[in-house]
Amino acid sequence: MAAAAQQRLTPAEYLAIEATAEHKSEFYAGEMFAMAGASPQHNAIVFNLATELGPQLRGGPCQGFSSDQRVKVSESGLYTYPDLSVVCGEPQFEEGNPRTLLNPTLIVEVLSPTTEAYDREGKFDHYRQLNSLLEYVLIAQDRFRVERFVRQSGSQEWLFAVVTNPGGAMPLVSIGCELALADVYSRVEIAAGEGRLRPPTSGM
Repeated sequence: MAAAAQQRLTPAEYLAIEATAEHKSEFYAGEMFAMAGASPQHNAIVFNLATELGPQLRGGPCQGFSSDQRVKVSESGLYTYPDLSVVCGEPQFEEGNPRTLLNPTLIVEVLSPTTEAYDREGKFDHYRQLNSLLEYVLIAQDRFRVERFVRQSGSQEWLFAVVTNPGGAMPLVSIGCELALADVYSRVEIAAGEGRLRPPTSGM
């Protein structure tokens, strides 16, 4: 006897469930996908990103959002929660659902072993369908590495750049800011020669 097909949710049903859920979930093609809890290193990097970009954005035309801000890729139907997003100009939200952002200019994801492949490929395939998105940044949590993809004007081509020097910085051209790796990885110590993290020593 064939197993019954799993019932698909509508976006409205997903949003109703998400409104009262204790944990965040992504949504795509009628299915919800629970988001796993992040590591202390991941959370520290996300905090450092907000701390570094906040002063640079203050008083300008761009506004940052934390990982609690849901983003919808209208072209594909994906609902997701980037680690950090920035909008330049007036934020646009889904009609009747102001918790869902539609027009990020820049999106940042901090990579983890369980999500890295998806962030690099599948999720980026969704994100680049956003007409508003000009820049996508990936940050490793086990080594000094910040990657950046910038949309080329009037095309679907993306220019790639990477910084691995602990004393270097990655310019974020779409929002007129930069990420200094020393600040991104502040209090997140990288084991020399191993490419792995170890906890900061006491007294730091």
